[in-house]
Amino acid sequence: MAARPGPIVAAALLPPLGTYLARGVGRDFWITTGLTVLGFLPGVGFALWRVLGNSRVKPAESAAA
Repeated sequence: MAARPGPIVAAALLPPLGTYLARGVGRDFWITTGLTVLGFLPGVGFALWRVLGNSRVKPAESAAA
């Protein structure tokens, strides 16, 4: 399942907003905010990484009986 387009666009334009929409207020949001304050491009890169990485589904573990 692919990530929704809204958080991806928001991550490219305003990185903390994109992270908030995809993952909520948490560690990733604050890291994105800090990186955006230090430099816009690191914030965009991290936000896109977290938003796009959020769409990956972990494989189901097989139940060993």
